[in-house]
Amino acid sequence: MNTEKIYYLENLGCAKNQVDAEIMIAALDSAGWAKTAEPGLASLIIVNTCGFIEPAKEESVDVLIAFRDAFPDTKVIAAGCLSQRYSAVLAESMPELDGIFGNNSVSLITDFAERLISSKAQIVSAPGLNEIESTAFDCDDKLSVNRTNLLSGASTAYVKLAEGCSNNCSFCAIPVIRGPNRSRKPGSILEEIKRLTESGIREINLIAQDLGSYGVDADPQKQCLLPELLRGIDALPGDFIVRMLYIHPDNFPFEILDICAESKRIVPYFDIPFQHASAPVLITMNRHGNADVYLELLSRIRAKLPNAAIRTTFMLGFPGESKEDVEILERFIGAAEIDWAGFFVYSREEDTAAYDMEGPRKLKKRSKNAEKDVERLQELQTSITMKAMKRFVGDKLKLLVEEGVDSEDLYLCRAWFQAPEVDSLVVLHAEESSLNPGDIVDAEIRAVNGIDLEARLI
Repeated sequence: MNTEKIYYLENLGCAKNQVDAEIMIAALDSAGWAKTAEPGLASLIIVNTCGFIEPAKEESVDVLIAFRDAFPDTKVIAAGCLSQRYSAVLAESMPELDGIFGNNSVSLITDFAERLISSKAQIVSAPGLNEIESTAFDCDDKLSVNRTNLLSGASTAYVKLAEGCSNNCSFCAIPVIRGPNRSRKPGSILEEIKRLTESGIREINLIAQDLGSYGVDADPQKQCLLPELLRGIDALPGDFIVRMLYIHPDNFPFEILDICAESKRIVPYFDIPFQHASAPVLITMNRHGNADVYLELLSRIRAKLPNAAIRTTFMLGFPGESKEDVEILERFIGAAEIDWAGFFVYSREEDTAAYDMEGPRKLKKRSKNAEKDVERLQELQTSITMKAMKRFVGDKLKLLVEEGVDSEDLYLCRAWFQAPEVDSLVVLHAEESSLNPGDIVDAEIRAVNGIDLEARLI
């Protein structure tokens, strides 16, 4: 068995999970471990799992089994959300795993790895928030500030503003997995962004379960501190842009519109997960909007920022959803003319308020109908996105190069209105140019091709 301090990390799930993985990398690297891109060379394989919805849980288990089977003599750790949520279940059902490590304080991975590498027995460590000393959370924060080995594309980084969530949507297991909303201190976040941009990062993506709740847990007046933080970010030196990802519509801080209008750095991109548009469904979800409220929100954004880019997500098949509810959502999608939208079918999750609203048999039938609704509504949204992208034709923009494609003259890029991984891309024609991932180039948008755009170097 390989006992050298070499590790391989496989990351699954969302951007928040990716930041956790980067903190683990920073912790292990600082403790003398070496990261490898080849799992066969590692003495320790860490799978940073996702445990949010059923398909993600299944993927996590499949990946764990695949690594265990492929590398029988290597220590394998299940880390992340699945491990935090189901530590006891994993320990019992997958005794072949060497370690199960939760995510309430990921900087503790170094001590865990040291114990595991010399242990012959399975080790489980997934303590609750009240079982962890505050110094461990401080260590997480310090390591986040000093992250250098990033898993995102060249020149882009995610910065997590808060952990957990207190909105308590009835379908969502995040409060169960990650606890209530806990905001980081502004000074720590500003220092992290300063370090990242000084190292060459040109695009900062601010993330949390709900940016609109940032600071509410720490402010005596329970006010969102996102506007104040954005002003601090705007005052930092350097050449970079800032994008905000995920603001709960019930908590949208309208003050940020004025900040975006005045800033050349903070782009008018708003990721607002509406989830639905029918009031009865939203009430059952423990959300407080409806189609009219959400259309007014979009109207206020566009009145201040006419060129704003909007992303959202919609959930179909929620318990109690009727045909009329879906029709309300369809009309809303047509009226809202949102740039980007993701669609998914409700997943029944244990320990959530919605879990007992409908039984498995009835939900299975509802899910089949919801899959058809998703397909139809996605087609509608695609046509809306194609139309929305046409407004950028003729614009001269800065693009972030992600990678080259088949021809040396073609590159996949993103503009300010395209978030990493979830939105479309710009195909850049750059004859006789040699570009690298992470380069920032000036280009003119020439055409729309499906939901993607085409551009040429200026």
